[in-house]
Amino acid sequence: MTASARLAELGLALPAVATPVGAYVPAQRQGALITTSGQLPLVAGALPHTGKLGADLTTEQGQDLARTAALNALAAAASVAGGLDAITGVSRVCVFVASDPGFTAQAAVANGASELLGAVFGEAGRHVRSAVGVAVLPLDAPVEVELTVTLA
Repeated sequence: MTASARLAELGLALPAVATPVGAYVPAQRQGALITTSGQLPLVAGALPHTGKLGADLTTEQGQDLARTAALNALAAAASVAGGLDAITGVSRVCVFVASDPGFTAQAAVANGASELLGAVFGEAGRHVRSAVGVAVLPLDAPVEVELTVTLA
């Protein structure tokens, strides 16, 4: 089954690629790799939630937002790859989590992104990952996701 078919089976579709909020491109190809810029969990151009995990949002809300940000990152990667089905696997994921000082479940939040990628790409969606707690993210977003994906 193709990645696009799996995505549809999940009831999801790639969103439009988010307009950068600075002087950068959403994704860039170098050889057989595509790296995305950090993608926020924007829905129709807006953040559904702002603030910090552990103070303003629950881990479960963070997981949902990480999933949305990963979907946005897939859209950016697919726009450079020539479509979602041109992506053969996920190499690396980095999830930044805006965290209250006492919040230590960044890895659990990042699972929202990792689980989506596994559902879309199957075994080829297994990846290395960093989950990093930070003080603040652009636009007061709770999470930001970067991807490195592979092409044939």
